[in-house]
Amino acid sequence: MVPEYDFELDDFQRRAMVALDAGESVLVAAPTGSGKTVVAEHAVAAALETGGKAFYTSPIKALSNQKYADFARRYGADRVGLLTGDTTTNGEAPVVVMTTEVLRNMIYAASPTLEGLRYVVLDEVHYLQDTYRGPVWEEVIIHLEPSVRLVCLSATVSNAEELSHWIATVRGPTATIIEERRPVTLHNLYLVADKTSDRLHLLPTLVDGRPNPEALRLDASSGRQPRHQRGRGSRRRLSTPGRVEVAEVLHDEGMLPAITFIFSRAGCDQAVNQCLDAGVRLTTVEERQRIRAICEEHTAGLADADLDVLGWSRWMAAMEAGLAAHHAGMVPPFKEAVEACFVAGLVKLVFATETLALGINMPARAVVIEKLTKFGGERHQTLTAGEYTQLTGRAGRRGIDEVGYAIVLWSPFLTFEQVASLVSARTFAIASSFRPTYNMAANLVRRYPAGTAHHLLNLSFAQYQADADIVALEARLDRSARRLATVRAALGCERGDAAEYFTLRRRLDQARAARPSVRADLEAGLARLRPGDVVWVPGGKSAGPAAVLSVSNRRGGVRLRALTPKRRRLSLAADDFDEVPDTVGHVVLPQPYAPNATGFQREVAASLAKARLRRPRLRQRHPDPELDELAVAVADHPVAGCPELERHRAAWVQVDRLEREVTTTKRNVKGRSATLARQFDRVLGVLEDWGYLDGWSLTEAGERLGRIYHETDLLVAECLEEGLLDGLDAPAMAALVSVFVFEARGRAEPATPWFPSTELRRRWSAIERLHHRLVEAEARAGLPTTRPLDPGFVALAHAWAAGNDLGEVLDDEELSGGDFVRNVKQLIDLLRQLGDVASVPGTASAARNAADRLFRGVIEASTVISAIDEADEEAAAVMADHESR
Repeated sequence: MVPEYDFELDDFQRRAMVALDAGESVLVAAPTGSGKTVVAEHAVAAALETGGKAFYTSPIKALSNQKYADFARRYGADRVGLLTGDTTTNGEAPVVVMTTEVLRNMIYAASPTLEGLRYVVLDEVHYLQDTYRGPVWEEVIIHLEPSVRLVCLSATVSNAEELSHWIATVRGPTATIIEERRPVTLHNLYLVADKTSDRLHLLPTLVDGRPNPEALRLDASSGRQPRHQRGRGSRRRLSTPGRVEVAEVLHDEGMLPAITFIFSRAGCDQAVNQCLDAGVRLTTVEERQRIRAICEEHTAGLADADLDVLGWSRWMAAMEAGLAAHHAGMVPPFKEAVEACFVAGLVKLVFATETLALGINMPARAVVIEKLTKFGGERHQTLTAGEYTQLTGRAGRRGIDEVGYAIVLWSPFLTFEQVASLVSARTFAIASSFRPTYNMAANLVRRYPAGTAHHLLNLSFAQYQADADIVALEARLDRSARRLATVRAALGCERGDAAEYFTLRRRLDQARAARPSVRADLEAGLARLRPGDVVWVPGGKSAGPAAVLSVSNRRGGVRLRALTPKRRRLSLAADDFDEVPDTVGHVVLPQPYAPNATGFQREVAASLAKARLRRPRLRQRHPDPELDELAVAVADHPVAGCPELERHRAAWVQVDRLEREVTTTKRNVKGRSATLARQFDRVLGVLEDWGYLDGWSLTEAGERLGRIYHETDLLVAECLEEGLLDGLDAPAMAALVSVFVFEARGRAEPATPWFPSTELRRRWSAIERLHHRLVEAEARAGLPTTRPLDPGFVALAHAWAAGNDLGEVLDDEELSGGDFVRNVKQLIDLLRQLGDVASVPGTASAARNAADRLFRGVIEASTVISAIDEADEEAAAVMADHESR
């Protein structure tokens, strides 16, 4: 049954549910915390009620883990599974939570797990604009079976209708459900430190929808000019409030719990230490006890030595004070403990990077943005309106807070007017990042003919945004092809080829129509007939004598109504005769004249059976050998006497119309722009040059490439083919394969690599040469080039696979514990793929062994999904309630 809630559903939730119940897909675009998940739960419940399956996909593993816990509580752990690459739990359950990549891989592999699938929830579907991972969402939307309904959940975006129309074009009826109203009113505030009065100004950003005049005046007096433009000895009047000051304001104004976004991991850690050292304490004795219990439960899988390396004592002291950092540099057990304590209202102030805004359910009363600029890799950039909306979406807890607060701190780099402009803007449009990859190309070649593969590419959102018409044309092709397959089944005849018969009939009709004099003679001959005349009907099961009941002139020509000796009623026109019909006899029609009456027809049939008839005389007016040949072929065709001829005729008319429609649509598609298809052809060209394709067939190497899902897929596959991964032990395998996974943060050039042996260094050099060749081939083909490789993780991967302790591995390393865990997990995933695809048994075995040896200690503790303990119970309940609402 559909779940019941202890709160009244919003209108947008009800509209989405009605659309799902009507068999439509839905796109729900609504602010964070507005209750989009309720729609997903409705689909899951509907699937369970009908004995089907529902898949819930998300862009990040942490969110998948959270949804798994929510669904396991709601539906029971035996009915819910989890598939994230790291974890495989109950994968054949009727409800499975997974990352979007796992579903894409299932589709390409034609996994039997897809059988019975009714609904797929695509959470954070706006993620399809992500440069590397975004195309996966489009692949899923395009390749899922048409019978599967989609529940697409998105942040509020300005082009939601465009995205929904594309989904409808590709998959069928899709309801667009847009909710712009936040569930909790948001107050935008501006916080300024004033050096002249030693106090902070906390001002509304907008007044009546316009920039606050008081803030404008204050900002104008800030002395924002560079030092050389200010007077001698003059100082800036305004400054950015300190982190401890902000914490005090939040506490005094009743705005806790709060999240402060700082676009630097080091900045987050520094903020926690500053507050802790300043004596900020936001918790009671009882709360500290509960915090410690939750933290110990989440980190129970870590050894004491590992906890020391990860800074347990300092982290725990901050947690007990109600302070925490949250960023990708932290190991998952620490982050998960922060999330549980914050949602339970125990930790009051979290300093986080923007990754927290990607979907983890951590609502707060207030959100603070320390700076509206962040470093984009090459230069500092101002936040977009979409990024601001995403960050401030955490402000305001539905069912708890009447108002949420979004606070921006004064900065010397942005005027207040710029801040107000960003706050009032609400433009956040999704743009597709779809492009053909080598793995995608291999799977398209393996699964589809060439025309179908190009057609599927033209269905992408990228192509839709470039040329919406071509996607509509391709979707029309899809629908026509499906209808064509259905109608062709009705055209089958056990006597022969019905399509051939009706094609011959059409050729005969066309030949007659091309000779107007012949048709005119036929029409004139029919018009001379009178009721009671007996004519000879050629061909088919009605061949033989027929008594004319009536003659009428219609818009399409003369029509005869006639009756055979077996009382079969006929409707005849010029097309039914090869020659001008000859009168072979006459019968007297009964009186009164009632041709539709059964008794009348019985008497006519009896008279016809007794009548003495002449042999028919053929009076062809214009001899034509080709016409004669066609007429004979039609008359003698085995299908001509089929009792189901009329049903076959109706089916053939539909088939003929659909075939002509398909031909016309294909011609229109070919004449339109197809940028992605051309790029796809270039990818195919590289694959053929490198031996992965032979025409439109995969070679053995191509088959292996189709099973490697990685950013550097072709390079990894080529290293396998060249034998560069053969003959290695497990630590050496882990070390060498790490060059495909690792990317140094914030470093322009990779550091000088360390290799445990001369042989590994030689192989790295060979891999570099391969990479150089591939980049040259891609440049010649006009394709994006494969990213540079980085050997900066080789030493760490080798040491960890060799069994070294975490302290030894991370000693004197700049890499954080969280980065180490993430890179090892990605390395394990690629090694497991190599273990499945490598053709050399020793290589496959070494890859699997390396993956197993890496999966230990902090890595295993960061992966295992454990049952919810008593200390987490309240946090889990609050989290589930917030997410539902």
